[in-house]
Amino acid sequence: MTTSIEVAKQTAIARVDAIAQNLIMLSHQIHATPELSFEEFQSSAWCAEMLEASGFSLERGVCELPTAFRATSGSGSLVVAICCEYDALPDIGHACGHNVIAAAAVGAGIALSALCDELDLTVVVLGTPAEEGGGGKILMLERGGFDGVNAAMMVHPWTSEMTGMPCLAVTHFDVNYHGVEAHASAFPEHGHNAADAITVAQVAIGLLRQHANHGDQVHGIVTNGGSAPNIVPAETTAKYYVRSFTLDRLRTWLPRVRRCFDAGALATETSVDFALHSPPYSEFLLDAPMGALYRTNAETLGRTFAPPSERIVAASTDMANVSLVIPTIHPTLDIDALPAVNHQAAFAQHCASPAADLALIDGAKAMAMTTIDLALGDERSRLIERAYHHTAASTESSWGDAFL
Repeated sequence: MTTSIEVAKQTAIARVDAIAQNLIMLSHQIHATPELSFEEFQSSAWCAEMLEASGFSLERGVCELPTAFRATSGSGSLVVAICCEYDALPDIGHACGHNVIAAAAVGAGIALSALCDELDLTVVVLGTPAEEGGGGKILMLERGGFDGVNAAMMVHPWTSEMTGMPCLAVTHFDVNYHGVEAHASAFPEHGHNAADAITVAQVAIGLLRQHANHGDQVHGIVTNGGSAPNIVPAETTAKYYVRSFTLDRLRTWLPRVRRCFDAGALATETSVDFALHSPPYSEFLLDAPMGALYRTNAETLGRTFAPPSERIVAASTDMANVSLVIPTIHPTLDIDALPAVNHQAAFAQHCASPAADLALIDGAKAMAMTTIDLALGDERSRLIERAYHHTAASTESSWGDAFL
């Protein structure tokens, strides 16, 4: 068995090497054409076309999402999904490196496609839009896009190599205050100032932070604070994220933040309403055996993993919701970007660098090698028993009126 695993891995490595320049070109194309959540028409098309040209069966616009796709190769009893993200951030483009994620996913899928019969494997590359706040993977979970999947994986550019990225649960929403406009000098007593309402709320949130539990966070921006200094603002809007260690903790923390916004409305005699951007993202449940296999494979390729840090650097991802119902890994790739960090314009420049190109090739190889271990090793039987099928309750914790 060891020999056949090693032979299969060498075949996968050689297949990635054979298409390496095409994968790098794909990464650079996506990087040069940043598209926001649910608008990734060109990026998703490039990924789908490369997979289709390599013999994958393509379903476009799956799960009622125009920029989502499902590319399938093989018909084996073990079904492994490799997630392909490609959305960018407003103003700073691919400052989270989703171009690298997309190209690595395509590369891993193509590397495995030639081995599906030998491995009794079905490899599914899922084009998953809108990770940056839209919750594309959660919507795909709810709509059956992950049905039949036994294990899921992806890689993510970062400032260090980690088996798994610590994740916080998060909810994303707009805050809208509605007041009454008036001349700010002549008739201010006739106005109800919606800009004052958001100011009161922000002060209240600042004071609330003293009483927050470790891991509880809140951060946001005002997107509309009024139109002119001599008009009492009747409408203001803001975008906010509220995070905590788990969905359960978030359910406790969020109402406390909500009351700060309510206080702004009460103090200014305005009204407030909220609009969710997506289902809440959950905490991440790393599949430890899969993570250990990935790390061993990545280390054989020369990747060096960071030692444990006292400082927990936690972000959020909709891949976390997948991890609650499917054995999942989400390792990070060091692209040698420091002192630039994720969500900085300088990090975006590093995501099309030689170090990022090497990371995407190594990421594709490591995911393919890990899938081979799953298919031919001891984990196969455990994963076969864990096939995901959506039911009304299977992702119930992601939704609910408890969130606003």
